Amino acid sequence: MTLLVIIIALALLFDYINGFHDAANSIATIVSTKVLTPFQAVLWAALFNFVAFFIFKDHGVANTIAKTVKESYITLHVILAGLTAAIIWNLLTWWFGIPSSSSHTLIGGFAGAAIAHAGFNAVNAAPVLQIVAFIFLAPLIGMVMAFIISLWFINAFRKSICPKLFSVLIMITACIFLYKMMEFDPAILRSKYNSYALNVIFYSHNFKFILLTVIVLIMCTFTLYLSNLNAHRSTIWFKRLQLVSSAAFSVGHGGNDAQKVMGIITVALISQGNIQKFEDMPVWVPIACYTAIALGTLSGGWKIVKTMGSRITKVTPFEGVAAETAGAITLFITETMKIPVSTTHTIAGSIMGVGATKRLSAVRWGVTVNLLWAWIITIPVSAIMAAIIYFAFNIFF
Repeated sequence: MTLLVIIIALALLFDYINGFHDAANSIATIVSTKVLTPFQAVLWAALFNFVAFFIFKDHGVANTIAKTVKESYITLHVILAGLTAAIIWNLLTWWFGIPSSSSHTLIGGFAGAAIAHAGFNAVNAAPVLQIVAFIFLAPLIGMVMAFIISLWFINAFRKSICPKLFSVLIMITACIFLYKMMEFDPAILRSKYNSYALNVIFYSHNFKFILLTVIVLIMCTFTLYLSNLNAHRSTIWFKRLQLVSSAAFSVGHGGNDAQKVMGIITVALISQGNIQKFEDMPVWVPIACYTAIALGTLSGGWKIVKTMGSRITKVTPFEGVAAETAGAITLFITETMKIPVSTTHTIAGSIMGVGATKRLSAVRWGVTVNLLWAWIITIPVSAIMAAIIYFAFNIFF
């Protein structure tokens, strides 16, 4: 029992570190464009990190994390070694200002400790390969979406008719989709809450899609009026929209990253017989995880803010809105697919996408290549560290 308590505490510590390590993902653009001060930005991001608790209720990402190692090979020592390695690597990359993925650090540590415990057969290949594939796919999706959104805004500002027609078409589609999503089925609501309204908010699988659709509608409505604004007025409005786009990205960040620790804590509880299956996850687990990541975000991560907010490409309010919106959409989609992705990779790809709309040389590709190498080595380095720590634990404990 003592070891289980230590593991839960370490898991929440990792979640806290994840928050300040990845705070730059949510606030880098909004700080670099001076829409908010650094202190205001971390408060804003932390608030919406926790708001994700009320939106992402299926815990699909947490379930995927829990399945990266076969249940029969999960022990407390495996979990402890994986968490310890993940914390060490996170702190090292934070210290040197490297925006590596906390998600992949945790996955690599968990898998590496399991391999040290029982060999490669201990790892479920399918979810791990899926996660590895999205090391490249997540930033690519973010880049393409940001590129499209940027061109959409640019052409709308130039009074082209095509973006307006495109906006109207999307708005009609979104309204139809929103109407369908509002048709809640009471059968999916859990009976332990007496209030129907609370059930709708807490347990509807449709709520995250409704939120995302509302954000898209806001963006579409804005593009219809963009051609009537001069450069100064459009900048003012883009700064206001950045509050919306950064909030949306922070929700995606909280929903994606907090779930990874939820998965680890849940498998620890299952391995000790406290619960029988993943679906029995106690409610205190998600509450604790979302609280920890929000508190971590409040602590900030200023070294990485500089890399994400200025070294990849110079970011304006317009580009900040495009990058954050693209990143938020990517995170919502991947969470729906139950795929753990890196918010770091996603926003970095999105920032590259908006930079590429100006010209390819606007993106500092040397910095980008260095980031890519950091992303590639995170899982294997974390796995090796976890294996070494697992063997050390077996010697001394």
